Amino acid sequence: MSIRSAAAIARAFASGGNGEKYRLLPFYIRKDGLWRSPEESAPVLDRGTPDPVDDVNGGGDRALRWQFPAAAAQVDVWFPIVHGPNGEDGALQGLLQLANVPFVGGGVLGSAVGMDKLAMKMAFAAAGLPQVAYRAVTRDQVWSNPCVFPKLCEDIEAELGYPCFVKPANLGSSVGIAKVRSRDELEKALDSAASYDRRIIVEAGVIAREVECAVLGNDRPEASVVGEITFKSDFYDYETKYTDGAADLFIPAQLPDAIAEQVRQRAIDAFLAVDCAGLGRVDFFYVEATGEVLINEINTLPGFTATSMYPQLWEASGVPFTQLVDRLIQLALERHGATP
Repeated sequence: MSIRSAAAIARAFASGGNGEKYRLLPFYIRKDGLWRSPEESAPVLDRGTPDPVDDVNGGGDRALRWQFPAAAAQVDVWFPIVHGPNGEDGALQGLLQLANVPFVGGGVLGSAVGMDKLAMKMAFAAAGLPQVAYRAVTRDQVWSNPCVFPKLCEDIEAELGYPCFVKPANLGSSVGIAKVRSRDELEKALDSAASYDRRIIVEAGVIAREVECAVLGNDRPEASVVGEITFKSDFYDYETKYTDGAADLFIPAQLPDAIAEQVRQRAIDAFLAVDCAGLGRVDFFYVEATGEVLINEINTLPGFTATSMYPQLWEASGVPFTQLVDRLIQLALERHGATP
């Protein structure tokens, strides 16, 4: 997904006025942490698949992990488009911040809170944003003695009921998430989630429409029109998210004006609550039966292909893809200049 997003962004930098305004230097980071030069990275973008050496490399030369390609010194502003752990959780952002260089997107705090579902929900609660009921669980509770685990499951059943969702707290792209409807499924889902993360979140299920809003800006962010995702699968899992044709996007979503405006305002509130910057996509549940708008999560580095929801929402709001990447670069420079 990171390569697909990067390839789309690279094409945008080569299009229209951006081609005369920017010079692109791609840097591919291998799974073993080795950074590749622009010359070595360009074929990865063209090919659209990882470096074949990733599949056979068992860790590489540790000394080389601390060496950045010489061309890195030429970069004026970075566009870190690495989805998931180490890419959007504040780790890469901390490296760039330590180097004192401008970069697109949120900083360490916003990225870390936006990636961790428990920290995110606590921030939303503090900001007064309505959300579904949830409970925090630790790996230690799941992989505990036979007396503790059954009591944990009983408490979850009493507090949240079925169906409910079990999720690793700090993992992206719907990995490790399960919808459960029984004690047996709950036990298996908790065990699976614990294999991914030491912190787990269990959320109450809700019958609702899933709507999303894109946010762009720094201290005075703007919200896009609202979009809606529909799918035939049981829920918006990893396979549905990344299988062509498995989900449909409706932009703008057919919502009452007051509801759409409420979503847009709460998207901005959520963006500011986690100290996000540059870009963010905020996902909501719209419960038609009650008229409630419940925040689900914020994605501080959303998918960025031409068919991804974030750029499509801005396209529908009057900001085409090429202009969007240009705006993000300007926002990165603005934020870096304003940082003490």
